[in-house]
Amino acid sequence: MAKKLLITGCNGQLGHALNREYAGGQAEIVNTDIGELDITDLDAVMRLVRAEKPDVIMSCGAMTAVDLCESEYEKAYRINALGPRNLSIAARETGAKIFQISTDYIFSGDQNRPYTEEDIPHPQSVYGSTKLAGEQFVREFADKYFIIRTAWLYGEGKNFVGTMLRLSESNSSVRVVGDQVGTPTSALQLAKMMHMLEPTDNYGVFHGTCEGHCSWADFAVEIFRQAGKSTVVDYITTQEFGAVAPRPAYSVLDNRMLRLTTDFRMAGWKDALTVYMKDILS
Repeated sequence: MAKKLLITGCNGQLGHALNREYAGGQAEIVNTDIGELDITDLDAVMRLVRAEKPDVIMSCGAMTAVDLCESEYEKAYRINALGPRNLSIAARETGAKIFQISTDYIFSGDQNRPYTEEDIPHPQSVYGSTKLAGEQFVREFADKYFIIRTAWLYGEGKNFVGTMLRLSESNSSVRVVGDQVGTPTSALQLAKMMHMLEPTDNYGVFHGTCEGHCSWADFAVEIFRQAGKSTVVDYITTQEFGAVAPRPAYSVLDNRMLRLTTDFRMAGWKDALTVYMKDILS
């Protein structure tokens, strides 16, 4: 009998990628987004999980509008912290495994080497702090959990790659932050990593990003290069950009636990971007 997966946030980039990864009848998938399930409502979560009895809960729903989180703290906390808490309580009662997707923004960004899973989090924004609270609730309430911290995710839906390509249609140059360094990560690569871990008992905290690193401006340069665009990238500072929420200056993640406990390796960020670009430009 095919195992059953419950996906929250199915309309997001990772939700779409997981549906592609599991296409072909490898699992029965129950897709939910805010219209089908309010993860901030414990009673609603318990009702659905008891009724569906999933083998695995993939918690992909989140409030990811980093600047908006600063002015809507309680909403961000309910979605990013209480949502994972509620799903973890339901997972424990029904014996399901749970995947919780977290972020590089739980780190301060003030060190000069990639962050491992053992490094102490020190979030600088409401988004980062509420995602960290979500991690802590999963550890507290779930028995069988995978917490995966990823970064700079792009896939089907609104993302940086699409924004840059759209801007290039009407602009000869674009201004992009050049002093924040991280790792662009393909949602399809992350979905493959989750699929690999899902049947195992290799529980715990993992970093899951593509390999290598760059700045946002470097990322834009590579997008335009691969798309054959002549758009010029003007490197600006975080201060010049003037975002509301603070961002970590350096948030490269080291996939250390993945490397030490599995044979799976994430693709290099440029190679993963090539696959994505062929997909959207074909």
